[in-house]
Amino acid sequence: MAAQDLGFGRAILSLVCPRGGDLRPIPLLPSSPLQCAELEALRSMPAADLLDGGPVRSPDDARCVRSGLFLYFSALDESHRISQGIRTATGSYWHGIMHRLEGDWSNAKYWFRRTGRHPVFAALERETGQRWDPYAYVDRCEASSSGGPGTGRLVDLQMLEWRLLMRHCCRAALGR
Repeated sequence: MAAQDLGFGRAILSLVCPRGGDLRPIPLLPSSPLQCAELEALRSMPAADLLDGGPVRSPDDARCVRSGLFLYFSALDESHRISQGIRTATGSYWHGIMHRLEGDWSNAKYWFRRTGRHPVFAALERETGQRWDPYAYVDRCEASSSGGPGTGRLVDLQMLEWRLLMRHCCRAALGR
């Protein structure tokens, strides 16, 4: 998917697609944060700048944007510090993804239980043509954690989930 079709603002696109290309895949189990200029820029960028200076209508969703961006760069600790303090379904969703990425399968499922049936699930179902079950997806990631067959499809699903949840958060933060 082309960068301009992601539904993110210019600031986020400059971080995740700095040269206008496609999103790079997030590993199922990243070993450490990416060392890149975009992660450093994210660390110092004010929340309002992430949303292109638009009026933030939902501070929790704006914090979710930042948490999700840290996950994009595999900066799990930084994402965790943010998401664990957001008491919304979307904050729990990012928190669950963070634990899934670190391979803490039962904790990921705990946070997905707290998420409930998130609105992004319907978008995932439209895109995949099947019911989205975050627990089954965690199980599939765990089974594939040793790099077995099907890992590429799981990464593709993870990127679809990340993209849809990020778009949801950007819109919600701006009250759209």
